[in-house]
Amino acid sequence: MVIKQAKFIGSFPRVSKCPVSELPEYTFIGRSNVGKSSLINMILGRKNIAKVSNTPGKTQMINFFEINKSWNLVDLPGYGYAQLSKKHRASLEKMIKNYMLNRENLSCTFLLIDSRIPLQQADQEFANWLGENQLPFVIVYTKVDKLKGDAKHENIINIKQRLLETWEELPEQFVTSSRKKQGRDHILDFITDINGNK
Repeated sequence: MVIKQAKFIGSFPRVSKCPVSELPEYTFIGRSNVGKSSLINMILGRKNIAKVSNTPGKTQMINFFEINKSWNLVDLPGYGYAQLSKKHRASLEKMIKNYMLNRENLSCTFLLIDSRIPLQQADQEFANWLGENQLPFVIVYTKVDKLKGDAKHENIINIKQRLLETWEELPEQFVTSSRKKQGRDHILDFITDINGNK
């Protein structure tokens, strides 16, 4: 897929305010500081279409981008950011889950997991929630360029083993580096294949 057009549609505080659209939607979500904005910019081939911040938890709304006038990329707030108040975290979680459960044209969720560190409980719980609600998703390992030598494989193998403690089989997975543009073509080909089947 060649990205010819990537247009920011807007930011919305809840699913009822999101734009009416028949285009298939692909959501990107992960823990705060997982590298989501950098990954979105890399996939779309744009430097700052998704705002990159050094402050975790910056995304607080449901952000819509229209791609090639044929599908929407949806940037959801990160979960598990401890410095937000318990009430604020609960509000964001409710917004995220309401969107994912009620958006009929949601085609697939890209669940981002930091490849540099052991699987976090928040990641495992969110993957389990997606499965329990029969929401299609794939796993994207981020920041793989930060790992050296055998650690690149060992860390990801360890994450898979942890996930398989509660899963019989894992969904499709992508290994990515925003800095090296690794994984971009595989993700775009995956989206193309789904769109072609609609």
